[in-house]
Amino acid sequence: MIPTLWFGGRAYSRDWMKAEIDRVLAGLHALECNEGSTIAAMLRNGPEYVALVLACRHAGLYLASVNWHFKALEANHVLVDSGARALFVHQDLLPQISEGLPDGVEVIAVPCADSAAHPAVSWTDFGAGLPAMPARSGMSHGAIAYTSGTTGKPKGVRRISAPENQRTGMERDLQQVTDIVYGTGPDVVAYLSAPIYHSASMTYLAHICKLGATLVLEPRFDAERALSLIAQHRVTHAYLVPTMYQRLLAMEPADRARHDLSSLRQIASTGSPCPPALKQSMIDWLGPIVTEAYGSSEAGYTTFIDAHAWQTHRGSAGRPLPHARVRILDEQGQAVPTRETGLIYVRQHAAPDFTYINRPEARTAIERDGLITLGDIGYLDEEGFLYICDRKSDMVISGGVNIYPAEIESVLQAMPGVADCAVFGIPDAEFGEGLAAAVQPRPGCRIEASEVQSFLRERIANYKVPRVVEIHASLPREDTGKIFKRLLRDPHWQKTARAI
Repeated sequence: MIPTLWFGGRAYSRDWMKAEIDRVLAGLHALECNEGSTIAAMLRNGPEYVALVLACRHAGLYLASVNWHFKALEANHVLVDSGARALFVHQDLLPQISEGLPDGVEVIAVPCADSAAHPAVSWTDFGAGLPAMPARSGMSHGAIAYTSGTTGKPKGVRRISAPENQRTGMERDLQQVTDIVYGTGPDVVAYLSAPIYHSASMTYLAHICKLGATLVLEPRFDAERALSLIAQHRVTHAYLVPTMYQRLLAMEPADRARHDLSSLRQIASTGSPCPPALKQSMIDWLGPIVTEAYGSSEAGYTTFIDAHAWQTHRGSAGRPLPHARVRILDEQGQAVPTRETGLIYVRQHAAPDFTYINRPEARTAIERDGLITLGDIGYLDEEGFLYICDRKSDMVISGGVNIYPAEIESVLQAMPGVADCAVFGIPDAEFGEGLAAAVQPRPGCRIEASEVQSFLRERIANYKVPRVVEIHASLPREDTGKIFKRLLRDPHWQKTARAI
């Protein structure tokens, strides 16, 4: 189905959206993008992005979303690794990735304010006057999310089509899951300002579109404007992350009270763990409408908790959703007793299986008995509620965005004068976690923290640049020679009541 869209103070009707989708489909057909082909998008939130997402789902194409903060090296990896046939990109973003554009990738430039002309196909011309793409016969493949872990290069998560005789049942089951996680109803008006390139936001967008609902889409989050739009459009459902909670609660109570938020029925949060005190403050303000789900690009959503259950199970990520399995295992793969911590293994059977593009060995490494783990550590209580305690992997979640230290370290190790380095997460009052880097200079070399940040800023997205840089004569190491990150990380967390 097609949504009604509000963006930038303007309404975009279903007829407008359908015409855009048909035109994009015609252009993709002319590029010989058939079912199962991959295209890429490097776009800010906007109606063009929504039209592209829906066109790809209609045609059975994979869509690899490129974070619009990326620089040439980062964008090149996604485009090459995913095998993208075309890239849709906001015109003003082209200069920052131009050196990384692979040969053979068609570039479709989406115009934006104050952007200079560029010799690429224009969004408004793409597909104009061409015959429409024939209807697809398979299922929607959805987005390719890029995630990393302990290696320097992000891995692409590609869904594998379910057997034809299982597709209808799986789509029905998956709809049941997303109805719980994101909400449903005949009169949904949804608010979304989180970036669509993020897999959780993309899933939320796809769900709202499938409902044929009204979507109030914003290019970015602004607390005052968010409340104004919720009141103006009588928003019923919103996707927010804990960083947004922080900014909303930082407003003066009188300013918050000026807005009528009584239309809200569900606030969904899935991007990062929410500190209990912060979540309680949201519930105290808005009532028992704040929900939370635990999931991943690989596994989909596996647990869910509403505000009522959370009040008696504070800090929990909920119980398994329909069609999901959750087990806690030790390092040897044995189940651990109730309330004993171990690795969290999950499987959402309503979601198609996945592979890591060009990395089948990485996919195999995280599976045990049909379940997968991403390195999260937690436990189950007597009622089956999941509690997440820590991450075995080094991944940092800052403002709902996954950041992988190994990727940053691989860039920093190429800096002249750097002998070794370690990047890790530290507490951040606004974003939940921030980044710190510990750097060991080569003998006889002197390195300033600002030089480290400048070096990284030229090569990776700014949000991956550590705000704290510590210079060490030597870094603590385990007996194996591996850097003992916990000794660097723990002093920053000792004054907090949490580990993630």
